Amino acid sequence: MTSRTPSPRALLRALSARGASDRPHWASRLEDVKNVTVGTALRRLGWDLRLQPFHGYGSTEQVRVLAKVLYASPGTPADFHDKPVHDMRTMAVRGWRNFAGQVAPHRTVHIRLGDHEVSVRADRSGIVDARLEVRLEPGTHQAVLWTVPGNEVTAEVSVFPSDAKIGLVSDIDDTVMVTWLPRPLLAFWNAFVVHQSSRQVVPGMPMLYQRLAHRYPALPVVYLSTGAWNVFPVLKRFLYKNGYPDGPLLLTDWGPTNTGFFRSGPEHKHRSLAQLAESFPGVRWLLIGDDGQHDPSIYAQFAADHPDSVEAIVIRQLTESEQLLAHGTLRPLAARSHDTDSPTDVQAPDGHGLLEGLRTAGVL
Repeated sequence: MTSRTPSPRALLRALSARGASDRPHWASRLEDVKNVTVGTALRRLGWDLRLQPFHGYGSTEQVRVLAKVLYASPGTPADFHDKPVHDMRTMAVRGWRNFAGQVAPHRTVHIRLGDHEVSVRADRSGIVDARLEVRLEPGTHQAVLWTVPGNEVTAEVSVFPSDAKIGLVSDIDDTVMVTWLPRPLLAFWNAFVVHQSSRQVVPGMPMLYQRLAHRYPALPVVYLSTGAWNVFPVLKRFLYKNGYPDGPLLLTDWGPTNTGFFRSGPEHKHRSLAQLAESFPGVRWLLIGDDGQHDPSIYAQFAADHPDSVEAIVIRQLTESEQLLAHGTLRPLAARSHDTDSPTDVQAPDGHGLLEGLRTAGVL
């Protein structure tokens, strides 16, 4: 049986339909115009490209390097964004400053890690997300990134041990810090107005994470949040200041996409968890979050799809007032099914209760 060759008219209709479906959302196109217009003006004023490095991670055979390309005024040091998290002098900075930069989309970025060197392009949001096939020993490594000679910065890369059996994935907002996200007014207040040093820690959570790190010395730690990459320095210093174990942060970009005004937070978490399961098939993850948003349902779905990759689902229970501020009702946003075959569920209002729950479950 032979297939019929489509007519020119049919091909034209197919191409038109595909072009319409692939066309970015109008907000995304508007943002692209803004980035080109502002970027052109800044270059005429002598502004240069600078890289903001993020904390990457990987295995002993493949790593993920993350960064963002921005414009900086003349005279800005190349390592302006490459400040140590233990420098507490940078804590008294209002969050809005992290949102004031202009991204530089689609720029070529060079990366050198060990004896491996590659060139990649940033995406339309200026984000560099590169995967490198390179053999490295477990521990912390430094990747060197630059756009042109002279603006090199270093990005931390955590290489998790190949013998790690238990890992920790933690949400941030309302799990390790109290932010009341995502209610719009309070989200704005916390991100743009409140001093970084005034953010509140969830009681008992640093001690819980320290106990886990002590119990499992090879513990990979990953912080997974729907927060914007813009607040990476804020979150990194908060975690350091309050004694949380160090680890990469997997954040997202709040800007428009091909399908709408904002990226999907749940989709970001689903995708990131699936990538972790693929990259570390031998690791069983402790999934820690809160019941103020979608963490319970996201974690339950991941456990259903990857039952061998989940050690326990650990949920901090918000108070009624926190639930109200988080999503407008007094009850948790989504109820979870309690299948007898599901991973261990531990629920408590703070880190102290979760610690006792994990002890009872035999995890600690």
